[in-house]
Amino acid sequence: MFLLINLFMHNTPTLKPLLPSLLSNLSLTRHMSQSTSIPKKLQRVRDHGYDNYMEIEKKTRKVLKFQELILSLPNQTLPISRLDLLARRLGFKLHQSGGFVLKFPHVFEIYEHPVQRILYIRLTRKALLQIEQEKRALHAQIPDAVTRLRKLVMMSNTGRLRLEHVRIARKAFGLPDDFEHSVILNHPQYFRLFDARETRNKYIEIVERDESLAVCAIERAREREYREKGIDAEDIRFSFIVNFPPGFKIGKYYRIAVWKWQRVPYWSPYEDVSGYDLRSLEAQKRMEKRAVATIHELLSLTVEKKITLERIAHFRLAMNLPKKLKDFLLQHQGIFYISTRGNHGKLHTVFLREAYKRGELIEPNDLYLARRKLADLVLLSPRKANLDMELVNYRRDREDEIEHNRSKFVENDFQNFAVEDNVGKDGEGEDDLDMHMGSDACSDFTDEDDDCLETADTEDVPVTE
Repeated sequence: MFLLINLFMHNTPTLKPLLPSLLSNLSLTRHMSQSTSIPKKLQRVRDHGYDNYMEIEKKTRKVLKFQELILSLPNQTLPISRLDLLARRLGFKLHQSGGFVLKFPHVFEIYEHPVQRILYIRLTRKALLQIEQEKRALHAQIPDAVTRLRKLVMMSNTGRLRLEHVRIARKAFGLPDDFEHSVILNHPQYFRLFDARETRNKYIEIVERDESLAVCAIERAREREYREKGIDAEDIRFSFIVNFPPGFKIGKYYRIAVWKWQRVPYWSPYEDVSGYDLRSLEAQKRMEKRAVATIHELLSLTVEKKITLERIAHFRLAMNLPKKLKDFLLQHQGIFYISTRGNHGKLHTVFLREAYKRGELIEPNDLYLARRKLADLVLLSPRKANLDMELVNYRRDREDEIEHNRSKFVENDFQNFAVEDNVGKDGEGEDDLDMHMGSDACSDFTDEDDDCLETADTEDVPVTE
């Protein structure tokens, strides 16, 4: 281009004053031509709300590994002498596991065996209650998990998914560890499990498609937005909820490109596209937007509306997703957020932005709340655990003192009965008896104080529903 300008200016020297305006017009034309589509490569803008969420999850992930280790041992206790040896299997370095356990006194409890006089580690009562609450929530939502798995298999091109890929992502979709039996084999009217001869892999196949399930979460959100806000039907027909992270620069031409992209029609993730000619430019645009809708629906089916990018990559071939998933998702930072926190940058967690507000899920479910209970225990201050221990010790001391006073009262009472014949008729014995009755009343008052201490101690325990 510059060669043509030099040649043009050499032949027409009278037009030299017009050179700045000519270059500005060419630059404007270049930017306007690029604004017809969203740029392919965009720099990732951090959102600290999601990154802080993943920092907390990094701690809970290590705590979960320790919990599984302790629960797998006999009597669900771990001797201190074997701590470093077993913790190396979890990725801890030498003498690092002991300091990690002491950081979370609301989850792990160190006690001395009454007979062996050896220090052991076990889970606290609050941690055991949280595990039980999560198990109940996981079992109660199995019918919803069946529906989620049906929708997940229906989004595939062939109506089947590899069992191993679903097993790897089972926690994100709220499936139990034994989902092969409790979800798939227990519902033969929905699923069929078979072995492929060519690959020797197990596959989950949908028995019969249910068109009532082929409704995306974004379609329900559009209908809700249309009814509540009265947005123009033409603008919201194919649009997504866009919420850019703080600090994301939105230029004029980028805004126009997003507006044009929102109005591009696309095929549903549940629709079979094998019969369409996908070679045209219009079909490619529809397929790109269909990939956004597929990932959106995939995140909507998860329990916490988030899943790692590596888990999504397992379904790439089965759901016609692009190869460079990270770059593809960075084009739509107003819909998704990619966080590299939580696992030393090795994993990338994809969040559905519209499902979160201030780092919390807008519509929480029981399983999500049960998992967040563990995060609450991890974030509790160790000082509060020390205070709870002091209250327990104080209560035990008071119980020992009350028991000592009661035994002393009984001993004195027998002595009074022994000397009852020597007591005169002036009523001194009755006065002594009234005095002892008064001390018994004081004992009742002490019991009430202990009940108050017990109530204060149990207020720190989270209420399980």
